[in-house]
Amino acid sequence: MKCPNCNETLLMSEKNGVEIDYCPNCRGIWLDRGELEKILERSADHYAKKENYEADYKRYGDHGHDSHKKHPHKKKESFLSDFFDF
Repeated sequence: MKCPNCNETLLMSEKNGVEIDYCPNCRGIWLDRGELEKILERSADHYAKKENYEADYKRYGDHGHDSHKKHPHKKKESFLSDFFDF
């Protein structure tokens, strides 16, 4: 299958039981029908446990209003970075 954006051949990866297609050139991510729902369902299951919510908040949460000044070029990560880490 070709990337709709740049016509590069898409690669397939499996993350937590969800197959996703991604473009190595433009880094676009293409989901088939139902894959977004699976990702959302797994995230809801993950955050249903209080210990997961608290651990992720400590890992990814806002650690103060001035945190962006210390690392201005670093993006915030989220639990979805585990899915999309090519």
